[in-house]
Order: sequence, then C-alpha cells, then structure tokens
Amino acid sequence: MSPAKEPDAMHFDFADVSATDRYRLMASAITPRPIAWVTSQSAAGVRNAAPYSFFNMMGANPPIVAIGMMRQADGTHKDSAANVIDTQEFVVNLVCEADAQAMNLTCIDAPAGVDEITLAGLATVPSLGVAPPRIASAPVAMECRVLQTQEIGTTTLVIGQVLHFHVGDAFYDPERRRIDTPAMHLVGRVHGTGFYARGTDLFELQRPTWADFVGEK
Repeated sequence: MSPAKEPDAMHFDFADVSATDRYRLMASAITPRPIAWVTSQSAAGVRNAAPYSFFNMMGANPPIVAIGMMRQADGTHKDSAANVIDTQEFVVNLVCEADAQAMNLTCIDAPAGVDEITLAGLATVPSLGVAPPRIASAPVAMECRVLQTQEIGTTTLVIGQVLHFHVGDAFYDPERRRIDTPAMHLVGRVHGTGFYARGTDLFELQRPTWADFVGEK
C-alpha cells in the first residue's frame, strides 16, 4: 500500500506562537468540553462559584477529576483557585441548560471576595463531607478533596478525589444503576467567547471486540 498523501493543513510550532493564539487554537479545536461549575469557600467562609471548561474525569479507582484554573493577568490566583489551595476542598457541579444563564453570570470579572452564588441567585444545599455548598439545581454534584495542585506556567492544575457523588432522583435508575444522561440536558463549552453545545445530536457505536473483528465465533 502506497503512503497516503499528506493532507493540506496549517502547521503551528507552539514555541513560536503567542499564549493568546495557543489558547484560541486549542480551545476552538478541543470541543465540546464539559463544564465544572466549581463552588468553593475561603477559610473565612466567603463562598465562590465559577465555571471551568478545562476539566474532565481522569480515573475511577480512585475517583479523580482534574481542573485547569488559569491565573489572572497579574499572575495572582482567582478566588476559586485560592480557595481550593487554601482549604483543599471544592465541589464540581455539572451544568444543565436551565442553569446556563446563571453559570454564565458566575464567570463575571467581579472583584475579589464577591459571592457569585448570591449574585446569581443560586439556591444551595449543604455538602456532606466538605465546607463548600452544592448548587441545588445541578443534576450532578461531586464533593472533592484535593489530591494535588501543580503550578504550570499560568495554570493551576488541580487534581481532586471525589468523596461524595450526588445525582438527582429524576436522573438515576437504582435498579439498573444507570444515569439517564440525556435527561440531564447538560451543556458543554465549545469555541469563541460564548458558544456552548447541547448534548442532543447523538449517535452510537458499539465498542468492537477482537474476536468479532477477526470473525471468531
């Protein structure tokens, strides 16, 4: 078989690309991204809520999540990162479409110390194992304790272990032990400064097995 023709494509040597352009390229291509709507609380008890789309599940044994929290232009931590580092606790709330406007409001460039939970009029419920509250309307909330934080350039990488996992009764089948994911109407982050995606245009592929692939019975 002859080698395939190399497709027409732009090439970017990231050593020669500005941080702004690297962000635009990566954030526009790596989509859709789930949103961690992080609630945290300072040691003094001031609450905070902010969305982060540099987020995902990284394993189940132990159950871990990772979040990339970017620093402010002056190099200081935003309230969420500062709270997480100081208290070693946070909650990841997932974002349903009904909460999209409130989530968007919590990413406002408010002064330090502003309680975005109150600002957005969000109802909360107490967490079981950590101080920060859960957002009551979130279909899923994960109470987390920090396993590790690492400063990498202008990003604070937070790796957290999920201690408690909460899912709304309407979305969980206890007999099948399955979540009705489509019913949660989760939204994800896409490209540009304000584009989001719904998880409604789906298709399914069954994972193949080697035996079926080679024709074994």
